[in-house]
Amino acid sequence: MSSPSRSSVPLLHHLPASLPLDGALRLELQDGVPVLRASATVQHRITTLLRKHQDGALSPEETTELDRYEELDEYLSFLNRMVRNMLTPSQR
Repeated sequence: MSSPSRSSVPLLHHLPASLPLDGALRLELQDGVPVLRASATVQHRITTLLRKHQDGALSPEETTELDRYEELDEYLSFLNRMVRNMLTPSQR
């Protein structure tokens, strides 16, 4: 099993301003593999921003915040895939 190279791991450049420093993520087990998920508080904020976006009522600051949450979601998805791939035997 090879480790991903340092250059293959994307970098996050900004976090959402509303992201709490404590309790932003929760860890779950899925088929014996640890999975990072946004906390209920963070999910609620994202839902609020998405509703405002659908209504066309996002401020420029909220648009930036939502973009940063999307970037964070993509990053967590990447990390979760990387962990799953390292811990799950290949189907070859």
